[in-house]
Amino acid sequence: MPSDPPPPRIDSLTLLAPEAVSAAAERARICAEAQNRARDLQSLPSNVATPSFLGRRARELASHHDGVTADVLGREEIAAKGMGGLVAVSQGSAEEPKLIVLRYEGGGSAPKLGLVGKGVTFDTGGISLKPSAAMHEMKMDMSGAAAVLEAVGAIAELGLPLNLVAVVPATENMPSGTAIKPGDVITQYNGKTVEINNTDAEGRLILADALAYAAELGAERIVDLATLTGAVLMALGSTYAALISNDDELAAAVERAGEVTGELVWRLPLHPEYKQLTKGTVADLTNAAAKRKAGTIYAGSFLEEFVAETPWAHIDIAGTAWDVGRPYTGSDASGIGVRLLVELARGLSA
Repeated sequence: MPSDPPPPRIDSLTLLAPEAVSAAAERARICAEAQNRARDLQSLPSNVATPSFLGRRARELASHHDGVTADVLGREEIAAKGMGGLVAVSQGSAEEPKLIVLRYEGGGSAPKLGLVGKGVTFDTGGISLKPSAAMHEMKMDMSGAAAVLEAVGAIAELGLPLNLVAVVPATENMPSGTAIKPGDVITQYNGKTVEINNTDAEGRLILADALAYAAELGAERIVDLATLTGAVLMALGSTYAALISNDDELAAAVERAGEVTGELVWRLPLHPEYKQLTKGTVADLTNAAAKRKAGTIYAGSFLEEFVAETPWAHIDIAGTAWDVGRPYTGSDASGIGVRLLVELARGLSA
């Protein structure tokens, strides 16, 4: 009832422990608050949390932290750069797409870290329309973007000694008279062509541009986070996120970070036979294989085409970003990835 008093909330928390744990406690506070901010972003309705809203959040983070800068590109700038994936997915929507770039200069001698987050602020599936049941939850298809944005804020607040660049391609995926169609062929940022066989396999198209751009901006190791495939929920449920990587050392670092934070990952293999599934018939690649095999690995194999020789790790959080069945997250947003990425950055910068 409107007259009911607001629920009680914690105003302060006092930790009684030796002074030696104060740094760890402060780090935990910063990471927990950042994860809750990511959960808030996930939970906002899509008419509020638009691509422009995410761009404003990026600029807000930059204004709060020394060493962080933000650039937000709009539709014309994205098209001028030749980012055919982001252009194609966004062309069915009246909402302006955004390419969000955050840079953090923390110094140190570690190789520059690149973070990429999928930012589909609402996903209808486009012309390949999703079933209507539970479509309202597709506001959470920007969970990777939320985690990347808030992880950058936490990394900056902690003052970790490394340099990083974060790239977030943000758009809606809508059906309309201007939407991309099955059978269309596009050219991605790195020049590779892709035939569109399913417009609901849109996340890999915008991530492809962002991954190639992150490498161009000097990222020497790249981690992308995305609610990418329904297949990962069938494979791993809501316990593990899927990890796919072209580099054993980086994959091991991601696994260690997951063990520390409890945001667990399970590595899936890459193999030339999976790569064959990505080959197109009238273009270099197809965004949806004709044979329904190894959907999560197929998507990772597709993304690998856009990182060149850069060490890269892909984390599919489609099964772990929402309704994971744990009391401390409830039945909606989990904010997964924030603590994992911060711990990864901490480990890589040590």
